[in-house]
Amino acid sequence: MARQTPEPVQVVKQRRDAALSALVHGVPYIAWLGVQFDRRGDELTAVLPFHEELIGNPFLPAIHGGVTSAFLEVTAMITLNWTWLWSDIESGALDAESMVQGQMPRLPKTIDFTVDYLRSGLPRDAYARAFVTRSGRRYASVRAEAWQDNRDKPFAQATAHFLMPRNDTA
Repeated sequence: MARQTPEPVQVVKQRRDAALSALVHGVPYIAWLGVQFDRRGDELTAVLPFHEELIGNPFLPAIHGGVTSAFLEVTAMITLNWTWLWSDIESGALDAESMVQGQMPRLPKTIDFTVDYLRSGLPRDAYARAFVTRSGRRYASVRAEAWQDNRDKPFAQATAHFLMPRNDTA
């Protein structure tokens, strides 16, 4: 039995980067906020670079609560999509080029989203990670947390539930 030759690392990396870029650029609000994703294998870290438009209370100053909420929801949503589509991206079953051109697969939809504001977001870059705690056929649960200088001291955390797309081919 002949062993299949593995794809070159650059090809795999380009496919992963193209798929992630398509997921992120599919939501215009992500670009407006300036959220970027640092990808290391299948792990994503969201980065919210600070800029003055993010300030909600100039007297503190503090990042606006709506920005914090949106940052956490975007992190949860992109992480769930990335996790859910990972095997198809890796196998090449999902064509990253067609995703870049706007032909996206059906993606999970937000059912509910709850944020806990633990402290004020300071006027500096913020980081977030999300963890899929349950992913079933009908719904998924995701937990996200955002921090700035110290990952052990998050300034906000969130819990989200998503409706998973139906697989009508089964």
